[in-house]
Amino acid sequence: MIDYLVKLDTELFLYLNSLHNPFWDGVMQFASGKLSWLPLYLLLIYFIARRYKWNTIWWLLAIAVVVLVADQLSVHLFKNVFMRLRPCHNPEISGLIHLVGGCGGKYGFVSSHAANTFGVAVFLSMLYRHRWATIGLLLWAAFVSYSRIYLGVHYPADVLVAALLGILVGSIAWKVSSYLIEKHWLNEQPSQK
Repeated sequence: MIDYLVKLDTELFLYLNSLHNPFWDGVMQFASGKLSWLPLYLLLIYFIARRYKWNTIWWLLAIAVVVLVADQLSVHLFKNVFMRLRPCHNPEISGLIHLVGGCGGKYGFVSSHAANTFGVAVFLSMLYRHRWATIGLLLWAAFVSYSRIYLGVHYPADVLVAALLGILVGSIAWKVSSYLIEKHWLNEQPSQK
């Protein structure tokens, strides 16, 4: 059964990875870039700051914890345990893939990009509690995650399991941090006179 799922995952990867052209190469490289989304991050921080004023620091700290936990779990609980080669490091298919940019580390199960972005997207969705913000954040996370397949560095299963991990981390972090922040750390809002 595992062999069949791995074969199916590889075939799906090869199909999705083959759908490329020079325009999308650039777009997907941008989507996976560490600093590419800085304007979006600043906009998200602005919306948090507009609502929470000086208490924004607590929410930003919680978001940093989401990224740290999702990232570390993706590496130490998955990559270093399962040791599944990235497609671009797999000698059986490396000659068949469209690799854009570098290959990255040796192991790819699960995608840290996908875990981190889904963790942040879920956390912020719960913080904002706005339907369109939730849709936009989840589409952003899915786009970044898909870029990893397109670029040739992750299988679809790497991304799918990482998305589930990120959703779990974001949800748990929301429950814990919202309790701590709202019950214990939020400053009392000054009364209107």
